[in-house]
Amino acid sequence: MIGREFVETTVSSPTQTVIIGPGRPFVIIGERINPTGRKLLAKEMAEGNFDRVRADAIAQVAAGAHMLDVNAGVPLADEPALLAEAIRVVQSVVEVPICIDSSIVAALREGLRVVKGKPLVNSVTGEEERLEVVLPMVAERGAAVTGVATDETGISY
Repeated sequence: MIGREFVETTVSSPTQTVIIGPGRPFVIIGERINPTGRKLLAKEMAEGNFDRVRADAIAQVAAGAHMLDVNAGVPLADEPALLAEAIRVVQSVVEVPICIDSSIVAALREGLRVVKGKPLVNSVTGEEERLEVVLPMVAERGAAVTGVATDETGISY
């Protein structure tokens, strides 16, 4: 709350808008499109096979997700290219807003370049170097951002 006003955040796809904030319905963000801990998904994405990404996107929306988090952190792969393609694939099969999830600046840049609508950029940490690079990209694109209360010294008390 700032003063006595509640802050709301709006994210969108080309056809759907989700408003996040106090007094609003709980927003479910599907997190399955993430190769971390999913060896088969990581292998398929690295090979350019996005069938599982497509199926996971459809299944999560059918299960009630209002937004989808898209992550393409496959070790030793071209994460910017994979993230861009994963976002394109997801947006070709579902109409919910996208949450772009990457710790790689170049991947965030590519994701922001290709996403349609107003995305949410996930888990931006408080390291000064990172903020100086990521926040201008987010602002230029008009995206929303979630912050993580951690910086060079760790998690804030």
